[in-house]
Amino acid sequence: MSLHRRLASQSTIIFGARLAGAGLIFLVQALIARIWGADLLGEYMIVIATVNLVAVVMPLGFHTVGTYFAAEYRARGERGHFVTFIVRAYGHVVGALVLLLLLGQPILALLGQGGSVLADHFIPVALLAFATAMVYVNGALLVGLKRPFAGFFADTMFRPIIVIGAFLATMSFAVPTEGFSAMLWIVAAGYVAIALVHFGFVVTSLDRIPDTAPQRPSEAARWWRFALPWVLISLATDFFFDIDLLLLSHALSREELAIFGISTRIFSLISFAVAAVYAVTLPDMFESEANADRESFKRKVGDANFVASVISVVLFGGIAVAGPFALMLFGPSFSAGAAPLAVLCLALVVRSVMGPASLVLSIHDRPYASLPSVGLGVVTLVLCNWLLVPRFGLMGAALSAIIAISIWSVGLWWVALRTAKLDVSILQWFRTRRAGALPAE
Repeated sequence: MSLHRRLASQSTIIFGARLAGAGLIFLVQALIARIWGADLLGEYMIVIATVNLVAVVMPLGFHTVGTYFAAEYRARGERGHFVTFIVRAYGHVVGALVLLLLLGQPILALLGQGGSVLADHFIPVALLAFATAMVYVNGALLVGLKRPFAGFFADTMFRPIIVIGAFLATMSFAVPTEGFSAMLWIVAAGYVAIALVHFGFVVTSLDRIPDTAPQRPSEAARWWRFALPWVLISLATDFFFDIDLLLLSHALSREELAIFGISTRIFSLISFAVAAVYAVTLPDMFESEANADRESFKRKVGDANFVASVISVVLFGGIAVAGPFALMLFGPSFSAGAAPLAVLCLALVVRSVMGPASLVLSIHDRPYASLPSVGLGVVTLVLCNWLLVPRFGLMGAALSAIIAISIWSVGLWWVALRTAKLDVSILQWFRTRRAGALPAE
């Protein structure tokens, strides 16, 4: 099977699972808005955004580079290094959980959030963050071990099942806030169980890495050099909209926040179709780089970008047509999010066309080179929110997001071109095609 067809077929399966799971999540969110009210849905959005941001910090970046090191150690037959790496990664998550339980509530009180939804539901929020962080690490490692389906399905399929089960069990509560609290407890306990089972898949996959290479010195310093900048990169890119929702929580009403939150979740869903393309090809890209096969590496980057760009354009068209109908499921007021959602989806096209620059910079041992562009994107988001949201409301929030995403995407492309001497944009695919270098796999 050619690389194009394998990318399309496997990423389609992964995206299909994600779509099914997201459908369940959207159903729950629609029911929350319809039965418990849009204001409570806004509170739910704040909880989930906070959980995601805390969870991405807990592994201290080791989950973001787990795919790379899993693929490298598998290619080199260095099981010992891989085991040491995962012990560190999971150790960070457990240590962070302990600190969160000890210091979380005092910090919330210090920030003036003592009576917030986060403080009122602190234990389930902490458990959700722990489970989410575990799944992040598990998924990254399993993708690197060429088990992408096992890597993604805990989050894409089983978490939504837990969420909808928890809502159905609590939706009949006479007091919506009590039902909301019970739902969070059930989801937290269920997701912890899923995360531990998911961890079992990692343990049983260790035999996929041969133990044939001679022993080398510890690579802990190299792990940290790759991982630490990716904490910030991942926060500002993969969890961009979680940061944005928390920033907007002081500028928009809870109903407006719920509308924008649903729009960003739809955007994140279709973004996963692009992420699935890279997840399928990442191990092969990493192996090409580990084997110093630069031409193969460039070709695979170009192929992945081409498929991702085509998918993003198709999805933009689909959302432009179907988005208004999807939003209406949450209530008549949510139709206000249709135009902002279309604007957000244009950002996905920009990201796909410009390519995975941060990833390429890390592979070429320049992970810190991504930080200025990412930082500029976050500063742009804050500034544009301040300028545009008071005047244009939801559309201002969408315009702020696409401006920030475009600035960091172009900036990262330029940095990768200058430092790694590699064009990671879709132009690379056109060059290899003209040169007759497309793979005949």
